[in-house]
Amino acid sequence: MRTKISIFATAVLACASLAATATAKVQVSFERIPGYKSPGTPAKYNKVGILKVGSRKARNVIVLNPGTSASASYFVPLAKDVVSRAKGWQVWSVERRENLLEDHSVFNRAKAGKATEKQVFDYYLGWVTDPSIANHFEFLTGDLSYARQWGMNTEIEDLRRVVKHAERRGGKVVVGGHSLGGSITTAYATWDFKGKPGAKGLSGLVFIDGGSSPAPITPGEATERLDALNASSTPWLTFGGIPAPFAGLFNTAGALGALQYPDRPSLAYPWPGLPANLKPPVAPTNLGQYGYALDTETSPAGLVAAQAHLGRLAPSGDPRGWERAGELTPIRRYATMFSGLGLRSLDGTAWYHPQRLTIDSGAVAAGNANPAQQVLDVHATHGDDLSRKLKIYAFGASLGGTRVLDAARALASQSGIPKRNLKLVDRHTTYSHNDPNSASPKNDFVKYLIPFLKRVGR
Repeated sequence: MRTKISIFATAVLACASLAATATAKVQVSFERIPGYKSPGTPAKYNKVGILKVGSRKARNVIVLNPGTSASASYFVPLAKDVVSRAKGWQVWSVERRENLLEDHSVFNRAKAGKATEKQVFDYYLGWVTDPSIANHFEFLTGDLSYARQWGMNTEIEDLRRVVKHAERRGGKVVVGGHSLGGSITTAYATWDFKGKPGAKGLSGLVFIDGGSSPAPITPGEATERLDALNASSTPWLTFGGIPAPFAGLFNTAGALGALQYPDRPSLAYPWPGLPANLKPPVAPTNLGQYGYALDTETSPAGLVAAQAHLGRLAPSGDPRGWERAGELTPIRRYATMFSGLGLRSLDGTAWYHPQRLTIDSGAVAAGNANPAQQVLDVHATHGDDLSRKLKIYAFGASLGGTRVLDAARALASQSGIPKRNLKLVDRHTTYSHNDPNSASPKNDFVKYLIPFLKRVGR
């Protein structure tokens, strides 16, 4: 375990991110509903969560799917901005079933002001290098083989229940997602539900630097990846070289520390598990350490999926703080997204992301039937059968770039959806992978999303 500390430490950045600006008070609620009965899964995990933001009187709903190793609270600041400007809409963020496995006990105490920064750090991370800490986070034990089935079929069936729940409000429903959530969006829209596409009844699709191109993986690649998963000691994805659940532990602990104790000397900086390439040249505050590790200018290239334009390390101070120069995303807003501050047992990171879900995404192929789908039990086959009235908005940032826009065009073209129903925005040279969800107060993704939703909601 201790020989892998430096790998674990990278997790602070993995999904980490930080920042929160004050937003007008908006109604926020959470519920879990019955999900798909995935083969072999204990009944208590066959549930899907919905984090709802906006007026309970709003009839229209945009359902957003998080990306790889992300979860529901990631979308909350964005959702508050959207519902404050798009009247009559709620934003629902999907909390996938794997997050039921997380231990938020001490994080919850910290959010309530009942646990110190040091208690949080020791419980989730400090014990890794200090064997004297007896009360600490425990790894999952027992048979977890059922999670090898938590692929696209399980995910889409869970999402189906969320969408049907939204449809009961009687208004328009839009499905969207960020990164891998964009692939999930395409999969849902083109999924075969008793001969009809999932998009039947939807009014729009939204792709945030993610989607699904028409080119699938080969059946040989699908078989190889599935065999590797079945032979693996874990069903969980290793995110950027960081084994589960450490991406979540580092991310949430770092985000909470940055929000609750921004000016204190960083506990992570002197910790033996923090890799040298994540350490500023001088001792930082919690906020300075977090920003340095995640900003596009100083974060390691391997963490591109976790980065945003957050600002820069202050030119002076001991410990060294953080300043806003060059930011698109306020760092406290980013920390709020991933810490889930104000939300019990919720954060913005999926500590246990199923490998199977990522594997299966390679067979979605813009909803075109292909041999790999048969290997992986993927049923995204209605790519040429979507309503011509469906409206599509795609936003390309640094990671997905123009490929996201090309995928949206291909999806529309297959079904004869007219160009006037597409809104395509390319910001791959100026927006990092996460900026579309977090930039504020100026945000080009939101700028075009609001009129898109208003047009859909007519």
